[in-house]
Amino acid sequence: MRLRTAVTGTAVLLLSAALAGPALAAGPAPGAHTGTRAAVRAAVAAGVPGATATARDAHGTRSTAAGRGDVRTGRPRSADDRFRVGSITKTFVATVLLQLAAEDRLSLDDPVDTWLPGLVRGHGHDGRRISVRRLLNHTSGIHDYLADDGFRRDRFTEDGFFRHRYDTLAPRDLVAVAMRHAPDFAPGASWGYSNTNYVLAGLVIERVTGRPYATEVTRRIITPLRLTATSLPGTRTGLPRPSARAYSTFGAPGGPARDVTALNPSLASAAGEMISDSADLARFYGALLGGRLLPPRELGEMETTVDTKVLPGVRYGLGLMDIRLACGTHVWGHSGGIHGSVSEAAATADGRHALAVNFNGDWSGDTSAVLDEEFCQPETRESTGR
Repeated sequence: MRLRTAVTGTAVLLLSAALAGPALAAGPAPGAHTGTRAAVRAAVAAGVPGATATARDAHGTRSTAAGRGDVRTGRPRSADDRFRVGSITKTFVATVLLQLAAEDRLSLDDPVDTWLPGLVRGHGHDGRRISVRRLLNHTSGIHDYLADDGFRRDRFTEDGFFRHRYDTLAPRDLVAVAMRHAPDFAPGASWGYSNTNYVLAGLVIERVTGRPYATEVTRRIITPLRLTATSLPGTRTGLPRPSARAYSTFGAPGGPARDVTALNPSLASAAGEMISDSADLARFYGALLGGRLLPPRELGEMETTVDTKVLPGVRYGLGLMDIRLACGTHVWGHSGGIHGSVSEAAATADGRHALAVNFNGDWSGDTSAVLDEEFCQPETRESTGR
């Protein structure tokens, strides 16, 4: 649950010294994209155990990997690795809700209480005053359950993580943690990233459809796009193969990297539980921005952004970020982090050029640099935007 490099610590998604190996390429590579490959290797040189990335454009698909997928055995990072994507899950969830809106099964302006009566209550929270739209663009003011001191202590300190990493938490348990606190602001009065918003969004999908949000994401997005490496694990604690190990220093600068691969992702729920690989993520964002998943009206709603105030160069839509890169190019995407995993995925406004990148360590490296190198090419700057 990570918002680029401007947000750090447990707010990152969550949540949330190997030597560089040779880059691995798959598919045609006109133009070489040497800058992107260099940025991936630079992340490893900065201390991330390993990195993997995939880009898709008119020339085809290119993948690159560097560093180690397993620091104990020395196994190299692979372009085919599955990994936990953290808050990138939010774009999938928002897409399903917008599909339901297009089908007139709900309105983005419905109060949350219409679908989840009485759930958003306590210490000033009131679901009757908060719309579904405000959940999706983080203007609800609902407190982030990850900001709760006890939750952070039990899940984001080293001792707490290894004591509780296999615990199962129901979505309503996560909401209840947030309800112990006052709202961060009145609905619509400001912007504040809150993972609670998307736990609630997942519950709204379930209430509208009568099926778990994971089922709807699978049948509406994963299956039609043939995202064969993408899954919603629920309470399953392992990663499907192939995959790298995931490492965390638990926020201690220079601290030892601990293997945190195994965890129960129910602590993230619809805010960040998904698993994917870089090729699937690039395909998803390309399809989304290319208009294959939403009608024009709903895609326009998704791309209607608000000022984040605290994230330079980023405006937030409905589960989608408008990111202004160092060269001035705008791309649309999302970042995601969870224990031992940092990811980012983005595409140009027409969906024709997409990139996804992942690091299997949560303390170093710069996903922004990888995006800058991939998209800040003359042909990209000239592409049309919406």
